[in-house]
Amino acid sequence: MSDGRSSSGNLAARWLERLFPGVVGEPKDRTELIGLLKQAKERALFDTEALAMIEGVLQVSDLQVRDIMIPRAQMVVVERDHELSEVLPIVTESAHSRFPVIADDRAEVIGILLAKDLLQYCGDNAPRFKMRDIVRSAVFVPESKRLNVLLREFRASRNHMAIVIDEYGSAAGLVTIEDVLEQIVGEIEDEYDFDEGAFILKRGDNKYTIKAHTTIEEFNEYYDVELDDSDVDTIGGLVVNAFGHLPTRGESVVVDGFRFKVIRADSRRVRLLQVERIAETPAATDNPLTASPDRPDSAQ
Repeated sequence: MSDGRSSSGNLAARWLERLFPGVVGEPKDRTELIGLLKQAKERALFDTEALAMIEGVLQVSDLQVRDIMIPRAQMVVVERDHELSEVLPIVTESAHSRFPVIADDRAEVIGILLAKDLLQYCGDNAPRFKMRDIVRSAVFVPESKRLNVLLREFRASRNHMAIVIDEYGSAAGLVTIEDVLEQIVGEIEDEYDFDEGAFILKRGDNKYTIKAHTTIEEFNEYYDVELDDSDVDTIGGLVVNAFGHLPTRGESVVVDGFRFKVIRADSRRVRLLQVERIAETPAATDNPLTASPDRPDSAQ
């Protein structure tokens, strides 16, 4: 059964014929196709961002759900028997909009909770809360499903989250439509994003969100510390070295008096970190590298 890649390849070939009339036939392989696309970019037929998106589209047909899913251990979940007082702190702390609902353990997902469904229990309605009344059916997909197929199913069903199951039917993780789209268009702005020119966003008295490509020199200047930058240039590189592997979302590590938690990462690199200072040292002061949530130009 065709998975759609051959038809998309023919479409790309016809498109390239128009870009390179009389020169281009059907590309022999992916490398040749990418080379032709880069030539088109050099001729200013489209820009670098468009080229990156086209490459992302081509890559999606080769990737499987297991390549981008959030592992079971890193899922933010609520339990079937949780009371409203137990659910609300999880929802507010994570700032997610959808949560797997589990039974006895994380391997047994029975449905999905939408944060917006909790609004009806505000105020005097709180005692009426029962998880079974608002839990929604979950979509289950195998680890081997290709991302282009999953994206098509997400669009058709209007679902935004799927639970990934292993060969035994147990939950292995989860995947969202945002995770798939980011493979094509790059990072999608969310509640963690802030001004492009800022590297550090203060979230509380001792919590910060930091872009992983922040240089160690900039980090040292902001915190008035001297982290070693002899081996790596960026905070992301420092954190990966500390882990000894490419971490996934939710993993944390302590380095020289700072706790770094991965907020966003993909299969290639760490993108965004939550940082908490755990050493007793002087507090950081305002700095041009920082965007504060209280400032008018900061993202909310």
